Amino acid sequence: MELTEQLSFSHDDRRDLYEYVEEHGTVHEREARRALNMDPTAFGHHATVLVRDGYLTWEDDRLSVAYEEEDTSDHETNGFTYTVRMAAQRDLGGLVGAIREVAEEGTYIEAETVADIIEHDEVVLRHNELGSRLFFVAAVDDDVIGWVHLELPEAEKLSHTAVLTVGLLPEYRGKGIGSTLLARGESWAADNGFEKLYNSVPATNADAVEFLVAHGWEREAVRERHYKIDGEYVDELMLAKRID
Repeated sequence: MELTEQLSFSHDDRRDLYEYVEEHGTVHEREARRALNMDPTAFGHHATVLVRDGYLTWEDDRLSVAYEEEDTSDHETNGFTYTVRMAAQRDLGGLVGAIREVAEEGTYIEAETVADIIEHDEVVLRHNELGSRLFFVAAVDDDVIGWVHLELPEAEKLSHTAVLTVGLLPEYRGKGIGSTLLARGESWAADNGFEKLYNSVPATNADAVEFLVAHGWEREAVRERHYKIDGEYVDELMLAKRID
């Protein structure tokens, strides 16, 4: 099931089951069945239909929201290998940690907000009628070292746009990893029908602005004195890239 696909359920129990899994991330089938007070036979039937229709995956007695599979790619740079892949629920702790370490530099407020949301939800990937989100991560030996995040609105008038954040732990910068992550996020958005991406950063984040502009992004708008960082007012710079 693609993230941009409209959700549609033919039975209320199936909707309830999907929404429970979507809210809680990967769950054991027994936990979901008991929480929803479903008869085992009915539960098995509804879960099977949701798997068949591409809404859920069901492996090792655990249910997860299904997303279109993305290829995992291995890359070598400066004598070490890293992998870029779609994030999974098991990446929650490492992903939050990486985003927070980058956000602690004080110049990527949007990333800090993303970390707050997924830590509060305790769910990495989302897909519901209000909106969706997904992450690709760069990992070394399964340790998350960077990410690209896409926030995908379901509102029809915004459905051609997405908000993107991308970040990398300081010790891994300057090796082309950030460019690889950004390219993965942009190619996914283009392949799924999105036309324009946005990213907002404090105007003082010169490195981020330079990085995005070097990859074809353009300065689109400024909100003056939008942030207050260490007691000082800072403008927000909105950057955008057309990908149609």
